[in-house]
Amino acid sequence: MVRLRAPGFSKTMLVLGMLFLYLPMVVLIVYSFNASRLVSVWAGFSTKWYGALFANEQILSAVWMSLRIAFYSASMAVCLGTLCAFVIARFKKMRGRTLLSSMITAPLVMPEVITGLSLLLLFVQMAQLIGWPTDRGMATIWIAHTTFCSAYVAVVVSARLREVDRSIEEAAMDLGCTPLKTFFVITLPVIAPALVSGWLLAFTLSLDDLVIASFVSGPGATTLPMVVFSSVRMGVSPEINALATIIIAVVSVIAFIAWFWMRRAERRRLRPR
Repeated sequence: MVRLRAPGFSKTMLVLGMLFLYLPMVVLIVYSFNASRLVSVWAGFSTKWYGALFANEQILSAVWMSLRIAFYSASMAVCLGTLCAFVIARFKKMRGRTLLSSMITAPLVMPEVITGLSLLLLFVQMAQLIGWPTDRGMATIWIAHTTFCSAYVAVVVSARLREVDRSIEEAAMDLGCTPLKTFFVITLPVIAPALVSGWLLAFTLSLDDLVIASFVSGPGATTLPMVVFSSVRMGVSPEINALATIIIAVVSVIAFIAWFWMRRAERRRLRPR
């Protein structure tokens, strides 16, 4: 007689943790196909809320604006964050390096309410002094998101720069490469994974931000988190469930493609030659 072993504590906690994380998402996906407007009452299977979602111009315009802001913010954050990371990692004897490093990483621990309020006051003072910005909109949100996203990119890239073998760069410069060419030919390809990771992190943070965007946006600029938050305050709409389901599906597909590509690359690396 074979005796079945009871699952251990670690496996039990793992299963409970996975259920805690993903069961609410499953419920949300199921109720996005609910025919009833009441999310707590199941009235049959229907896809009408997806049609209503794609007919909602307010949500679609907010999605388009959030995607543009996230793309611009992530791209600018990679440029600024990489420069800051290069200074922190390479110029170790620079005067004021510790102060610069503290100022760069301050947005990581600063409450978003304080960051949003300070940026709002900055934009108000700039409008009074130089006449810009005349109104708060996409440009002010882009600047605000770039400000705090650059700190995350700087941390990711600086960690990678500390692991780069400096002897390769020095050998390239000994062979006649200028420092600028050495950076683009040697250093940049080595830190490329960190740049991609930083860009994706900044894109996600910008797309998900609500607090800072609420401070620095105006009546004509509404991001997707702001629309979702205002809709949820008046009751959860099935259209929001449909939107969340689409976002979950897109993120899952991207994650699966990334996992499959990394798995193929790992197998190709371990394959005997």
